[in-house]
Amino acid sequence: MRYLAIDLGDKRTGLAVADDETRLASPLTVIEIPRAREDDLIEAVADAANDYDAAVLVVGLPLNMDDTEGPRAKLTRAFADQLAAYLKLPIHFQDERLTSASANARMAQTGLTHKQKKNRRDALAAAEILRDFLETL
Repeated sequence: MRYLAIDLGDKRTGLAVADDETRLASPLTVIEIPRAREDDLIEAVADAANDYDAAVLVVGLPLNMDDTEGPRAKLTRAFADQLAAYLKLPIHFQDERLTSASANARMAQTGLTHKQKKNRRDALAAAEILRDFLETL
């Protein structure tokens, strides 16, 4: 079974994939479609899910540091509901706190330019979300 992780952002959405045999989460791509164009974004994520034969979606849930859900978490849940209805796939939520910071730390000594790091950060964060999710299974 394959998993597709989604790190939803306002301008960029990171994707990562893993399967249940190897349990290795790999950054996939960053979709540069603003969340304001939600239908286009849902279609792009759906295309990736179909291309990689994803059976389960894992969506990063932006919780507050005190474990509460704020406005961003509500927006993320609404997006995930629409995506689940469109794809007819099960969706799991995974706490995404500090995944971008972890992605930044992984890239700190790579020699990549700021722009190169920015272009990869969201996919790396999606891979962190997926790694965390797989560890809970």
